[in-house]
Amino acid sequence: MVAEGRQRIDKWLFFSRAVKSRSLAAKLVVAGRVRINRDKAAQASDLVKPGDVLTITLDRRIFVWKVLGAGARRGPAEEARTLYEDMSSPPTPKGDALPDAIPALREAGSGRPTKKERRQTDRLLDED
Repeated sequence: MVAEGRQRIDKWLFFSRAVKSRSLAAKLVVAGRVRINRDKAAQASDLVKPGDVLTITLDRRIFVWKVLGAGARRGPAEEARTLYEDMSSPPTPKGDALPDAIPALREAGSGRPTKKERRQTDRLLDED
C-alpha cells in the first residue's frame, strides 16, 4: 500500500487542477514535462510527498510548485490551492516592449513596407 502522505504524481496533478484528467496527467508525466526535485518523473506511478518541488511545463509556461500535502479529491480551486505553494516567477506583462526593441520607422496605417524600404531599414540597422 502507499506510504502515509505520499501520492501518485498523476493523481496529485489531477487533484491540484494542473490538468483536466488523470489520463492527461499521465501523458504529461510520460512526455517528460514533470520533474520531481529536479529529476524527470519517469512514470505516472511515481510518488510525491509534502516538501517535494515539482517543475511542470504546460503550454509555454513553467510552474514551480512545492507540494504541501496529498489530495483526497478533485474539489474546488480554493481547495486545490491548499495542496501546493506556487514558487514560480511572476509572468512578464505582455504590454511592455523589450528594452532594446527598435521603434517603428513607418507611420501607422501606411501599409506594408516595400522591398526597397526593407533594404533601407536593414542598412540602418547594420550601421549601428
